[in-house]
Amino acid sequence: MPDTHSTVSILILLLLIASAVAMATKWVRVPYTLALVIVGLVISPMHFLPVVHVSPELILLIFLPALLFEAAWNLKLEQLRANLWPILTLAVAGVCLSVGVIGLILRFGAGVSWQTALLFGAMISATDPVSVLALFRQLSLPKRLTTIIEGESLFNDGTAVVVFRIVLGFVIGTAAATPGELVWGSLRQFGVVVFGGMAVGVVAGLLASTLTSYFNDHLLEITLTTIAAYGSFLLAEGLQVSPVIAVLLTGLVIGNWGRRVGMSPTTQVAVNSFWEYAAFVVNSLVFLLIGLEVQVSALVQNLTAVAWGVLAMLAARLISVYGVILATNRLSARIPLAWQHILFWGGLRGSLSIALVLSLPKAIEGRSQLVVTIFGTVIFSLLVQGLTLGPLLKRLTLAKPSAEFWEYELLQGRMLIAAAAGAELEFLRTKGMVTEPIYQDMLATSSQSHEALTRQLTELQSANQELERRQRRLVERHLIDAKKTRLAELLRDGLLSEASHRALGRQLDEEAAAAQAEPPG
Repeated sequence: MPDTHSTVSILILLLLIASAVAMATKWVRVPYTLALVIVGLVISPMHFLPVVHVSPELILLIFLPALLFEAAWNLKLEQLRANLWPILTLAVAGVCLSVGVIGLILRFGAGVSWQTALLFGAMISATDPVSVLALFRQLSLPKRLTTIIEGESLFNDGTAVVVFRIVLGFVIGTAAATPGELVWGSLRQFGVVVFGGMAVGVVAGLLASTLTSYFNDHLLEITLTTIAAYGSFLLAEGLQVSPVIAVLLTGLVIGNWGRRVGMSPTTQVAVNSFWEYAAFVVNSLVFLLIGLEVQVSALVQNLTAVAWGVLAMLAARLISVYGVILATNRLSARIPLAWQHILFWGGLRGSLSIALVLSLPKAIEGRSQLVVTIFGTVIFSLLVQGLTLGPLLKRLTLAKPSAEFWEYELLQGRMLIAAAAGAELEFLRTKGMVTEPIYQDMLATSSQSHEALTRQLTELQSANQELERRQRRLVERHLIDAKKTRLAELLRDGLLSEASHRALGRQLDEEAAAAQAEPPG
């Protein structure tokens, strides 16, 4: 009982710190996840908290499925399909190329052994763009760019884990194999692990989607998605295929097919809210624990090794991004050079790299050095790359809205606050707090202002059709949300049967899918 009480107390304290950081980042312009790492680094030497260690089991089994499922659940298949070639090439060829480049740099530059160099490459090659995506959403950057980064991250996690396990397996048990056997064995194992994980994920996703179609209970369906996320992970591990890829495919199937055919609008909102909150809590704990786990004194003592790790990581990312995209631009829609700069510098490393290095067997040669180097490289990536990404976006003018869009937003904002003032004026009149002459005078002034703003907005929309399309999409989505809210009320009040509710809900889902469709950009 005392241990349980202590664990719960630590969890509540961590969540309290994370909440305080989240509130602070509303005023301090630092991405939330990066602020958590900084706070963890600051309070770790103070022994403000009991000793808290990041175990690989905690990240891989508890944290990772939630993060992967939430991201895959929200990833639109149409957007993924439209950018599938660059995403898969970066996630597979890019990771393999990165592992090889890092291995070469560390072997011949830093003089470490091949097994240490390749293990480091496999563990550090997966990107973790959680904080980058949050920043992208704040800056309203092109949807295609965020889709490519998010898709690459999801799939390169799976590739990196597979490559890591293959390298680790050969390091531990098959070091005497010939070069030909190593290459053929690696390719064969890679295929089994990847396609096996895909099969598990598709089956789990279809099964969960079918089950949810028989019920209209948001609590039950949230539970079924949770079982699907963690069950696919555990099943894939038991079958010795990729659990990361299994969870990804499970989330993609349920998010793109199961939610459409088997979930009412009310259930979709509930499931989405649950996984959004789960991802928020998991991300908060992961990045805070990273900061708490890092020993700054150990990083200083191993500064040379960390510097080599950072150099190798950046060089490999540079070669893999620009080299791979040079090829994909010939075969699919071109990725602009400015976007390539963001893909290079925005390839942050995070929790997966730390989980992999902590999962290394104690007997592995140079394990302690690998742990320190991975931690130092991740901290550099999160803080240096993460904190400088915003200025880079502005310098590349990707985060700068056009003059027309800026003027449009200002006018729309003035209209919205003027409408709120008009509603408040009407409320004051009904309460007898304003006399009729003053009311009429202020109403006339308000009406003239509203007409002038409406005329300016209309002129802007006539000159820029994209602004008109944007407003139309926003209004359509808002009206669909209002319809869904009313539909849920009708079911709750007994004015609609479940069958009618489900049929109308599917119609609204189709309207929502059409409203969410955006032109590529």
